[in-house]
Amino acid sequence: MARGAMFTAWNPRSVTAAAVFVPAWLAFAGSAAGGQEEGSCRDGAELVVAVTDQSGSTPLPGATVVIEWGDSAAPPVRASTRADGSLLLCVPRDAEHATLRAEVGDNSSDEAAVLFEPGAPRRIELRIPFDVATGIPGRLIGSVRDALTDDPVHVVAVSLVGETTWVDTDRQGRFFMSGVPAGKHVLEARHLGYAPFRHVVAVERGHSTEVDIALVPAPLEMDPLVTTVLRSRRLEIKGFYERKRWGELLGLGTFITEDYIERWRPLEVAHVVSMLVPGVSADRSGRIINRRSSCPMVKYLDGMRVGSFKGWVKPHEVGGIEVYKGAASLPADFGGSASQCGVVAVWTK
Repeated sequence: MARGAMFTAWNPRSVTAAAVFVPAWLAFAGSAAGGQEEGSCRDGAELVVAVTDQSGSTPLPGATVVIEWGDSAAPPVRASTRADGSLLLCVPRDAEHATLRAEVGDNSSDEAAVLFEPGAPRRIELRIPFDVATGIPGRLIGSVRDALTDDPVHVVAVSLVGETTWVDTDRQGRFFMSGVPAGKHVLEARHLGYAPFRHVVAVERGHSTEVDIALVPAPLEMDPLVTTVLRSRRLEIKGFYERKRWGELLGLGTFITEDYIERWRPLEVAHVVSMLVPGVSADRSGRIINRRSSCPMVKYLDGMRVGSFKGWVKPHEVGGIEVYKGAASLPADFGGSASQCGVVAVWTK
């Protein structure tokens, strides 16, 4: 990624007359940004991030802001700026400092550091440089549906002809491509069972181009497909894959494999569970809470009961995780009266 951008951080309590030179859009009031509305943090500190081009004059909507909260137990944040190029987040109460950067396509700002004071709002501007030849990129936003049924089609590979990367549509058939150079491009969409789609689209610098695609079904006769998957011998011996097979078939639990953990790259094992399992949360001490019953879940590490995963195992050491949220779904391996609030079982590689 290209680096070498500028950033500016300031505290509203110490604003001087020089603040008149800050772009007016940066000192916004009353607009929503990121995942929170302004003023929703109550007594907690607010962090306002503004992302611009290198000159500081053009806001960049849809830029990705990456935030790590220092020593806080809160997981890292990846969020997109809104239409005015800004993002607002509530600072975790235990966070004293954070590092953050902004990304648009292959371009990135410098990494910035910011300190927090209890209840004091902080604002920071991140500037992203762009290649002179391409200028500020645009975005492609669109949806893919079946031309006959009008239903959304998910996991469609959408790409620009001549480029090596692509994006997949989500369950609603939506896709998003950022960092697209201004100009005309050939957009391609491919999905098994549908005729290939190509269409010329024009992208303007700093703007979003919306595209709606209707794919025509075209079933193909194919040879049988063979897929191979590598399994951990250790987890196979411990019965992880057998429990996963029946648990997913009967809806008895949630099973997290190594590839999911590598994709999310969490700081703690408890963060993996709280991010990927609905109805489960983690606190600063490493406890994993079943929110339905408001009580802590029992934890096992390689078959032995432990008080906490924190300090005992890191995410990159984990080969598989099993989560059971109620006594009725527990396999015999983890049963017992102490497991009424549910069980989280972690297996190392």
